[in-house]
Amino acid sequence: MMNRLNKNWIREISAGLIGYLTTVYIVVVNSAILADAGLDMEFGMIATILASTLGCILMGIWAKLPLIIVPGMGVNALFTYSIVQQYDYSYGEGLGVVVIASLIFVITAFTPMGSYLSRAIPNTLKHGITIGLGLFLILIGLENAQLIVSGNHSIISLGDLSSPYVIVSLVTLLIGVLLFVKNVPANFLITMIVGTMLTFVFGLSEQEPITISLSSLTDGWIAPEFHHIGQITFWAAVLPLALVLIFETIGILQGQVDMLEKPERYKVGSKSSSIAALFSGFFGTSPTIPAAENVAVIAAKGRTGLASVVAGVLFLSTILLIPYISMIPANAISPILIIVGVLMMQNIKHINVNDLTEAFPMFLIMFMIPFTYSIADGMAFGFIAYPLIKYFTGNKEATTPILWVIAGLFVLEFIVKATM
Repeated sequence: MMNRLNKNWIREISAGLIGYLTTVYIVVVNSAILADAGLDMEFGMIATILASTLGCILMGIWAKLPLIIVPGMGVNALFTYSIVQQYDYSYGEGLGVVVIASLIFVITAFTPMGSYLSRAIPNTLKHGITIGLGLFLILIGLENAQLIVSGNHSIISLGDLSSPYVIVSLVTLLIGVLLFVKNVPANFLITMIVGTMLTFVFGLSEQEPITISLSSLTDGWIAPEFHHIGQITFWAAVLPLALVLIFETIGILQGQVDMLEKPERYKVGSKSSSIAALFSGFFGTSPTIPAAENVAVIAAKGRTGLASVVAGVLFLSTILLIPYISMIPANAISPILIIVGVLMMQNIKHINVNDLTEAFPMFLIMFMIPFTYSIADGMAFGFIAYPLIKYFTGNKEATTPILWVIAGLFVLEFIVKATM
C-alpha cells in the first residue's frame, strides 16, 4: 500500500514538472507581448509568474485537477494590440478592462449564464475567433523575426534574407518546428534557449542580465484603473475580451476534463479558472486560461491537483531566474508565436465552406483581425454579419437574442468611433 502511494506521489510530481517545463515559456512570451503595451519586461515576467502560480494552486487545491493555468496566448494579444494600443489606453486602464471582463467571466462561471452564452453563440463564430487570433500571432511572430517588414510599394514585404538577424530567426523557427512535430518534451523551452544562444553567438544581442530589488518591484506595480468605465468605448473593449476569455476557457477546459474522465469537475474547474483570471488584472497581466499544453500533463498520468500545485510552486521559483530569462531576444520568441498561431488555425477544419451563410462571417473574423490589426474590430465584422446574413436568407431561427444584442453593441461601437 505504501509503495503504491509513493508511486502515485512520484507520478503526480513528475507530471507537474512536465507541465511546468512545457508551459514556462509563457513567462517570456507573455511579458514580451505585454512590453508592447508599455510594461517593462521584468514586471511582465513577475506578473505572469504570480498569475500562473495562483491559477495552478487554485486549480490544484480547489478543483483538484492536474491542469496548468497561465496567461492565454491570443488573449494577451487582444489586451495589448486591441485594448491598450487601439483605444489608446494606459496600461493601468487596460488592466481595468481585464478586471471587468474577468468579473463577467466569474459571473458566468458561477451561474447558468455560461452555458446559455456558449449555446447562444454559433460555433462558426467561436472558431473564427480562434483562427483569427492564430493568424494575428503568426503576423506578430513574423514581424518580430523581421521576416516581414513594411513595404515601399506595398503594406508589407519580405525582410532582408541576407540579414544575420533574419537568418538566425529562420534557423530558430526551423528548429522549433522540428522539435514540435517530433513531440520533443519542453520543445518551446528548448527553442527559446537555442535561439538565444544563436543570437549571442552571432553577436546580435548585447543585452545584459537585469537586477531586481524589492523596491523596484513595488515601484513597478501598476494598479487597474477604471477612469473610462462610464464610456461606451470601455465596454466595447470589455465585450470581445470577455467573449474570448469565456469561449476559450469553456472549449479547452471541457476537452481536458473529458480526457481526464472527470466531467463532474468541469464546473469547479471553470470557477477556479475565472477567479484566477480576475486576479490576473490585479497582478498586472492579461487574463489566465487553462493551458493547451495540459495534454502533456494528462499524458504523464497526472490525475490529481498535486500536479498543478507542483507546477505552481515551480512557477513561483522562476522569479529567481528573471535576471537571465530577460536576456531572451525577440527572434527566439517569434517561432513560438508562429507555431502556436498555426495550431490555432487548425480550427478551420470545423467550418463548412459550402454553406456561405456560415463561412462568410467566419472568414470576415479570420481575415479582418490581422488586416485591421485589431482583434475587437475583426470580431465585430463577423458578429454583425452573421445574424444579418441569416435573417435575410430566411434562416432567422439560426440567430439568438443575445447574438443580436452583441451585434448591436458592435454596431454602436463603430458609430461612436466614426463620430469621435
